[in-house]
Amino acid sequence: MAEVKLDIDYVAELARLELTPEQKAALSAELGSIVDYIAELSEVDVEGVEPTAHASACSNAWREDEVKPSYPRDVMLANAPGVIDGELIRLPRVMPGTES
Repeated sequence: MAEVKLDIDYVAELARLELTPEQKAALSAELGSIVDYIAELSEVDVEGVEPTAHASACSNAWREDEVKPSYPRDVMLANAPGVIDGELIRLPRVMPGTES
């Protein structure tokens, strides 16, 4: 395969990675093998092969909506850490500020 020069420092900067020289060498080898594999795939003759979005045929798996009874409000709110006016869930404060 053709030798491809990869700027590992630039790739690491984009990914916000701090790499040691050993890690840079390993990453360079791994990315080089990926580029080589892509180049190898581009040599495959795909004449007459129709493009597909998935390896197997997919069909819509949606189901029809069914109206079903819901749980009562008091049962659902029983697991809440606190309730305001029987309707709203009171959660513990995570940021400093005024109490609600």
